[in-house]
Amino acid sequence: MLAADWFGNHRGPRQGPADRTSRQLKRCGGGACHDLPSRETERLFDSWRFIRLREAGERCAAGREVGAPLTFDRHRQLMSCAGAGEYMGSLDELGVPGREQFDWFSGAVSSGVMPVALSTRNAADFRASITDLDLGVVRMSALTCTAVLSRRTSAHVRRGDPEHLQLALITQGAFSISQRTNESLVAGGLVLTDTSRPSEGACLGRQIESVIVQIPRQALPLNPDRTDRLLAQSLTADDGSGAILADFLKTLLKRGPRCRPEELRRIGPVTLDLATAFLAQQLGDPSQAPAEARAQELLQRVWRFIDQNLHDPHLTPQSVADRHNISLRCLYSLFEDQPLSVAARIRRGRLERARADLASPTLSGQSVLTTALRWGFSSATAFGRAFREAYGTTPSEYRATALRAGSATARTGRKSTHPAALSSAARGI
Repeated sequence: MLAADWFGNHRGPRQGPADRTSRQLKRCGGGACHDLPSRETERLFDSWRFIRLREAGERCAAGREVGAPLTFDRHRQLMSCAGAGEYMGSLDELGVPGREQFDWFSGAVSSGVMPVALSTRNAADFRASITDLDLGVVRMSALTCTAVLSRRTSAHVRRGDPEHLQLALITQGAFSISQRTNESLVAGGLVLTDTSRPSEGACLGRQIESVIVQIPRQALPLNPDRTDRLLAQSLTADDGSGAILADFLKTLLKRGPRCRPEELRRIGPVTLDLATAFLAQQLGDPSQAPAEARAQELLQRVWRFIDQNLHDPHLTPQSVADRHNISLRCLYSLFEDQPLSVAARIRRGRLERARADLASPTLSGQSVLTTALRWGFSSATAFGRAFREAYGTTPSEYRATALRAGSATARTGRKSTHPAALSSAARGI
């Protein structure tokens, strides 16, 4: 059963207990602004949510559920029988009716993340999509939603505080935030907030997209008094460690939902190290970050440099080391715990780019040699040998198979079942 069917039995003319509770909740909460301070409102929301989720839990227990759960803290245990520790999808896909999405979203944030007052100009048109990845030591969430206003008061903090620092990357729209004595407008950059302090925020425009790393305060190895200076400040993500962190988070958002839980937990410390290195840089003292964080930030810079220069035939481990002002021995030590060596990563990156070009119909008129030279290979012979070793076929044979499979897909409108195409998909290329 699809995630969209989890709440499907409550649609249509049949008015079950969840629908009656939902109507009560709208009357109680006003439908457009939910602080959820009253026991009655919380009771109604918990009743509505329990009725909605109970049926999903029963289907999970019966082994009929497919897909990962929406993992706000108070939902995770019930819904995690699907198993991956992550959720990706919109409230539309969950089957939450449009007229109820703001009620649901407001209550879920207040009860499952932290107490907060949310409001929106038009609750009836509110839409939200959520991705949530459990990385172990930290958690990463991505949120796309209609513009909202948020207000977290001292009373909210006393009612519930996860004691997290939230480092948010704003990928679309603009966000106005005030906390402590700082106030900033953030668009395309990063911003740090503290759940233990009151704050006010406003999404500007019709919609906002953000990626948020939730860091337990005790897990961040930086001086808390100094870190507090960064709260509600607009932090650039255009260059340096900010750009590296932003690229990493975007890649993790794209690839993470396909990772196994144990893989995500191994990525957690890397995420924390990069966030730590970035914040230490913003404080003007990169040496304040632990050695592990500085090494991880350097490794990410090296990876980024390699990926941006795969076309250069002179890209070698030595040129990479020289570019980053480190010795070749230091570079090799960075890669000791990585699945590929420096040279192997360069070779694999070039092969993957060349392979993608060979499968592209728009580049089908170019020779194999042109493709090889474009991605740093010295000759068609060297390229052919490396390609066969990696993929078990020649570049020409692969191109012919890939183009035939692409033509068949275009004609039928369905995904190809050709073994070569399936093999490509399995490798993620």
